[in-house]
Amino acid sequence: MRIVILGSGRGTNAEAILDAQKSGQLGHGKVVQIFSDQTTAGILALGHRFGVPAAFLDPFPFKTKLDGEGESRYISAIRDLVPDVIVLAGFMRVLKPGFLNAFTGRIINLHPSLLPSFPGLDAIGQAWRRGVKVTGCTVHYVTSEVDGGPIIDQSAFRLESGDTLESLTIRMHEAEHALLPAVLARLSEQNS
Repeated sequence: MRIVILGSGRGTNAEAILDAQKSGQLGHGKVVQIFSDQTTAGILALGHRFGVPAAFLDPFPFKTKLDGEGESRYISAIRDLVPDVIVLAGFMRVLKPGFLNAFTGRIINLHPSLLPSFPGLDAIGQAWRRGVKVTGCTVHYVTSEVDGGPIIDQSAFRLESGDTLESLTIRMHEAEHALLPAVLARLSEQNS
């Protein structure tokens, strides 16, 4: 199963996937490319470290969405890689119908809440402010509805009495780093 990762930041979720691949825990999955919309994103350094091609791909002309010429560049570059799965690992752009239609049913996203609760930005903060007793993360297929696509899997955990927003964020990242590679490994077994 050929995997393309898109990310905008440090790349901790991409690193979890690449660690799983290196240790043989990604099933039949193989990361074939990392793309970032940011020239200085930490995720790009993972390519060299793990021996996976990693490149900046210009999203111009828009700052918060993938549309127009930028969308066409992404579609063309990704299509050439013939991916089975495209993983949004902190890719901070709204995807438009052209991209979604080019890769229907192959784009997955990791979201730091138990969807359908707390979609959108600052999900961890939303859950914290609401005072939930159980939270977690969700891997779902990407559709035109933000964080509204079919759920693939979820990982839940209880908040502890001493949790702070900072400790909750750390625990969320731990859950994400376990769930996303496990989902990819299962998908790779289904696709083999």
